[in-house]
Amino acid sequence: MKRMLLTLAATVVLAGPALGQEKKDDRFEKALFDPQLVLQRARDIGLSTQQRQAILDAVKKAQIDLVPLQLDMAEPALELVELIEATKVDEAAALAKADRMLKIENEVKKAQMSLLIRIKNVLTPEQQDRLRAIRDGGRREDDDGGLESPNQEN
Repeated sequence: MKRMLLTLAATVVLAGPALGQEKKDDRFEKALFDPQLVLQRARDIGLSTQQRQAILDAVKKAQIDLVPLQLDMAEPALELVELIEATKVDEAAALAKADRMLKIENEVKKAQMSLLIRIKNVLTPEQQDRLRAIRDGGRREDDDGGLESPNQEN
């Protein structure tokens, strides 16, 4: 039973950041670039060897930073699950565990944001424009906020 709870808690904790990314503010999504997209489209955007290496180094650093944080969330998550499964929940204790988890989750999100910012800063404005066009299905926003085709003349 304990093993099953630990597995459940770890699954929830490790999936949490990914689920949060699905619901992120659209402006963040438009302003930043998924590392996987950048690396998959490296040739299309003219990514240099040095840029590719800088991005890979940033991803490796993020992984090194994130894994311990995500593991640190597993114990308080398990303890929180045990607390809330009780017939009568000790609210103060449950909120204290939730607070501990949320602090760690905030550190995870900060590390993820740092990675995305580092990647964007490696890219030239032209590469960013190409990625936006690829990501947005060949469409980009014009200066007035409307959508136009990248080949459309003004």
